[in-house]
Amino acid sequence: MTALIGHADRLVWVALKAVLLYVTAVLAMRVGGRRTLAELSAYDFVAAVAVGAIVGRLPSAPDASYLSGAVTLVAILAAHALITWVRLRPAGRRLIEKGPVVIVARGQVLSGNLRRAGLTRADLDALLRERGVGEVDGVHLAVLEGRGRLSVLPREAERR
Repeated sequence: MTALIGHADRLVWVALKAVLLYVTAVLAMRVGGRRTLAELSAYDFVAAVAVGAIVGRLPSAPDASYLSGAVTLVAILAAHALITWVRLRPAGRRLIEKGPVVIVARGQVLSGNLRRAGLTRADLDALLRERGVGEVDGVHLAVLEGRGRLSVLPREAERR
């Protein structure tokens, strides 16, 4: 029976640790500002995964206290805040983030840039269709932004 339900006396502590870690994570992310909750960059994603792993794993770990989980959460979020601060400096930004890459200019696909961005022509066509552009000829400028989203300026925009 223990294999199915565990030790009943521990379940209350597991639930309490889970709630406390969840509340700690929410409060710590609020202190960190909206940056953590905005569209995820690579380092935001890593922080989110780490926080999820901590909040998901530590409550049921018999050898881990709430305090060890809270310290782990705070350390991860402090490292995230440090990386955010470094990213605000030009040299730090170049280390942490990829810059934008022009993929299409004046209706022409820049194959070298497309390859450097790790995209195929099929990927590009799909991304353009998602933005309501059927043909690459209709694109004035398509830029793969540092966070991985494709910005598209239609040809009509170049005439304005």
